[in-house]
Amino acid sequence: MPAVVAGLAVAIVMSACGGDEVATSDPEPAETSGAEVAVEELYPDVVDAAATLEANGTWTFVATLSSPYDSPDRYADAWRVVGPDGTVYGIRELTHDHANEQPFTRNQSGIEIPDDVDTVTVEGRDQLSGWGGATVDVELVR
Repeated sequence: MPAVVAGLAVAIVMSACGGDEVATSDPEPAETSGAEVAVEELYPDVVDAAATLEANGTWTFVATLSSPYDSPDRYADAWRVVGPDGTVYGIRELTHDHANEQPFTRNQSGIEIPDDVDTVTVEGRDQLSGWGGATVDVELVR
């Protein structure tokens, strides 16, 4: 007789970069009578991002993240700016879980990006799952 897995699936509908994505997850697997259950990774989502070129030639980024999970290790602990070739140009570390302010917005100044890079991606991280989730592409207007 096959094992029956019961659990609460949570559907999260998110919009980033003009497109809609639907992610389904089961944050806590139920008892399975010996059967293995793969737990999907959950990530914080970047829901908005923008960049401003400063007079000194560096960029200031403003990113809005959402991490609707209910434990401190499931909240965003950083976001970063990544070039198309995978180069990381800047990281903003976050010092607390922002549980009472969802979504939340933070900025990072002084990010140096070469003139030949026209678009970057802003992505989020949490302590359990690492980097992932919805991202936002930002066109750099010079």
